[in-house]
Parts: sequence; structure tokens; C-alpha cells
Amino acid sequence: MKLDLLLRNADIITMDDRRPHATSLGIWQGRIVGLDDELDGLDSAEVLDLDGATVTPGFIDAHCHTTWFGLGLGEVDVSGARGLDQLYALLAADMAVGKQAGWLMATGFSQTQHGGGFPDIAVLDRITGDRPLFIRHNSGHMAVVNTAALRLAGAESASFPDPDGGVVVRDAGGLPTGLLQETAQQLIQDLILPYSLEAIENALDRATRHYASEGITSFTEAGIGGGWIGHSPVELAAYQRAVANGRLHARAQLMPVLDVLRPLDGHGDPAAAGLDLGMASGFGNEYLSLGPAKVFLDGSLLGETAAVSEEYCSHGHTDNTGNTGYFQGDPDALRNRIEAAYAAGWSIAAHAIGDRAVDLAIGIIADCAGKYGPRALPNRIEHASVTRPDQVQRLADAGIAVTPQASFFAEGGDGMTASLGPDRHGWAYRAASFLAAGVTLAGSSDRPVADGNVLRGMQAFVDRRTSSGSVFGNPDERLSPRQALAAYTAGAAAATGTAHAKGTLTPGKLADFTVLSGSPLTAPDITALRVLATAVGGTFTYGESSFRSPVRAGQAAGRPSFGTRFFSSATNRS
Repeated sequence: MKLDLLLRNADIITMDDRRPHATSLGIWQGRIVGLDDELDGLDSAEVLDLDGATVTPGFIDAHCHTTWFGLGLGEVDVSGARGLDQLYALLAADMAVGKQAGWLMATGFSQTQHGGGFPDIAVLDRITGDRPLFIRHNSGHMAVVNTAALRLAGAESASFPDPDGGVVVRDAGGLPTGLLQETAQQLIQDLILPYSLEAIENALDRATRHYASEGITSFTEAGIGGGWIGHSPVELAAYQRAVANGRLHARAQLMPVLDVLRPLDGHGDPAAAGLDLGMASGFGNEYLSLGPAKVFLDGSLLGETAAVSEEYCSHGHTDNTGNTGYFQGDPDALRNRIEAAYAAGWSIAAHAIGDRAVDLAIGIIADCAGKYGPRALPNRIEHASVTRPDQVQRLADAGIAVTPQASFFAEGGDGMTASLGPDRHGWAYRAASFLAAGVTLAGSSDRPVADGNVLRGMQAFVDRRTSSGSVFGNPDERLSPRQALAAYTAGAAAATGTAHAKGTLTPGKLADFTVLSGSPLTAPDITALRVLATAVGGTFTYGESSFRSPVRAGQAAGRPSFGTRFFSSATNRS
């Protein structure tokens, strides 16, 4: 047997407790053949001396929005604006140069970057005139539009009714302010959608090239095909095209939103709901597959639309507004729709941020599992942002995986602390207590809602620091560096139902790995590490062009240096 690739002289963190560390790793036909002494006597077509660099399993982002992120890379990025005047200037500049045709699209807005303020619709109208404007809020649960957009949607009138599960925010005179919450966004999105397959494919190419540069080898797209989070009713086809054309640079698991499932006859009571031909969770291959069905139960914590059991606070004390957020539909109707999907073979990924929504999710998922049995992939609660102590063990008992995003801590932690108040902030974005109870914890970013850089996400799990320097939530929820790395490797693989194929550097598994400039287990600051290279199935999707290792004796003629291999691989993919 002749290996395709041999990595040697490396600090290999396998995340496999049976063999946690190695210095050599062999690859054949996209899979790991062995480690260290298991490779004795085997020749290899290529040998890379890593000169002590660290190798980890490829990073997995278990909850992100890749099409959205990729599209945003081609829109006006207002995330760097501080103060509304800067935001207005960015919009005016794009209007002046005419980079975009049709709608003026912007991304990355958060009121937290502007002292809690939202754009003035009168100012937006002066900048844009009759050109419709759509500004994505970085939470995904709100959007800001101008009068031209409202007019096209027929929602300009003060008498226009709010849609179920959403709000058209109005001023004291009853006129829209331009802020749309939750499902009200769909009034405008219906005018923009669907994006073309070409536009989505281009977005996936841009986004996953960026992922590769950050060490990401797999991701779960948390909502395709419909609702306010989808981009086309045939979004899966755009992913298939991207794979066929070599433009998807990471493995993808796709969650169809519950809205796109439809009744399937012949599946008993209740009537099952799924996709045509009975496709369900797990369908596909190791590069592109269907994940759980995604359902939104509530809103966001920063927007105070997440369903909580006690009212939100203002500046850390109860302001007696009575606001406890809301569900995105009648709970009984949501239960019926979820059960219909589960009956057809779908695992469930329930967006539940507030503890009231977490209660609803646990109850529905546990009842479905009890009635119909387990599914091909684990059921999940996305975010699980506010969980009471009594809910933690219930999650473990029900076998429900969770995806709390550490990426929210830095920019949103202080605001979420103020919204929750002193009595509940310790329930926010748990991590260590989930692991202690036996709950599967998956690392994820919710990108572009928050920072998608995995190294920064790991550091956030370790220190839980907010932008003010405070520790977010309960300090006891901090993870060790190894636990943080596990969240984005073995934990994410378990939560996505793919632990048999990835998440650890174990013989027989896929050769997905990340090469780092140092060890995240011992680095004083994980964020200071560099991603030197990324490989999917033993093929490099990224290599840091500035990295060069010297050619050593014995590395001539078919044994290229570490740096040469990475440079040529990166060049071939550009």
C-alpha cells in the first residue's frame, strides 16, 4: 500500500481519547489510514514535514447561514459603522458609485453599535429616493427598510396589519419607522426572493473560501428553501451545482425550514409532512446532505422577542413593561407541524432562545421521540440561550443536542445581561453545565449574525469576556481549552450525526484537518494562532501563502516541502 500523503514532525491533537496525540498521520483516498507506528513500512506519494506545527480535526461550524454570509460579502457592509452618521455615509457612498443594481442591499447592522438607535426612515428616504432599501440586522430577526420598500410591499399605510409572528414597528402617529421584526421581514423579502441559482452558487463560493481560510471543513446551513431565512425554493440545487463545479470548499449539511415541507399521503396519523420522494434527515453523502428540519419557535434575545418566562429588564432592573417575548406561531399549531415532520422521518432543529421556548421545544421533541422513536440524526435546540437549571437535565434525558454560540459573548454579552437582569444572567449561554449533565454541545457561530472565526469562538468559550471586559453569565460555565476545541470538532460532529466519519483524527475517518501555528490547548491566547492550512478529504482547500518551510535533506524528488505543497494547493483553487 502506498499512501497519498504523509504528515510528519507534527503536533497532532487527535481528539480521540484512545490515542490523544501523535506526530505522524497517513492519508489514502481521502481517509486517515493510521498514526505514528501504524504507518511503519508504508511509502507515500507525498511527504510533508510540518516542522512542529499543530494539526487538529477540521473545524465544524454546526449552525451558520452560508448563503446569507456569501451574499453579504457582495453588499454594503455597515458592521464597522459606529454612529448612524457613519452608516448613512456608507449607504450614500454606495448609491453614488452604483455598485449594486436594483435594490440597495446592506448587511451587518446592529443598534448596539449606535447607542441603541435605529436609522431614521426620513434620512434613509433622502439618501435612497425611490430606490428600495433593505438593511439586514445582524441577528437575522429584524430588518430596516425605507419608504420605497414599504410602498412596494403595500405596507406603507398606518392601517396595515401586522403579520402573524411579526411586527411592523410604528411611531406614535402609527406610521412605519422602517423597522420590521421577525416574520414581518418576509413582506419585503418576498419582493427580493428568489435569488438565482447563479447568485447563490457565487455566494457559496465566496463564503466557503473564507471558511477554508479559518480552518472550517464542515458546516451546517441552518435554514434553506423558504421562510425568512431561505433564499430560493430550489436552494439545494444551488448547493449541488456548487459541488459539481468545485465551488463548495467545505462539507455541507443543509436544514430545510419547516415551511417548505408539505403533506405526504400514506404515513398515518398525523399526516406526515416532508419533501417529495420521502427524502428526510440524513439523505445525501459525506459532502452534501440533509440535516434536521429547522423550525423557529421564538425570536432573539437582543431584540427582546425571545419567549422567556419572566419579563425582560431594562438596565438590570425590572421596568414592569410585561414584555416576555413571543412565539412565532400558535404553540399547538407549531406542535402539530413539527410532529408531522417527525412522523415523516425528519429530525428537528428547533430555534429556541428564551427558556419558555426551550420548554416548548423539549416537550414537543420528547413527545415525538417517545411516539415515533429516534431519527437518523440527533434532535437539536438551536441556541438554547436561556436555560433554567431544571431544563439542563431534561435536555440530557431527552438526548437533545444544543448549539449555544460563544461568538455572541463579546459584542452582545453586555446587552443580553441588561435584558435578563441579575437573577437570570447566570442561565445565559451555558456550556460547562451542559457538558457536566451529558448534553451534546456543538460549537457554532450563527454567522453572519456573529463572528464566525472558530479560534475566537474557542477563546470566548474559555474566557466568556464581553466588550466591557466582564465575564458573561456564570463564570463557572467557562470551558477548558480542550473542551472548547472539542465543541468545534468531536462535539459538533456528534450533534450533526456525523461522529462516525469526522470530528476526530481516527483511522478510517475522513482526512479533514486544520494546521495551526501553535496548540490551542496551551496557547496563552487562542485568537493569536494562525490557520496555516486546511484540508478536506486530504485535499488542501487553503494554505497560508506567506508560510514557507525550508527544504530539508530527503525532501527532494517527490517529497515536497510543507510550504511548497500548501502554496501550490492554494494557487490551484484560486
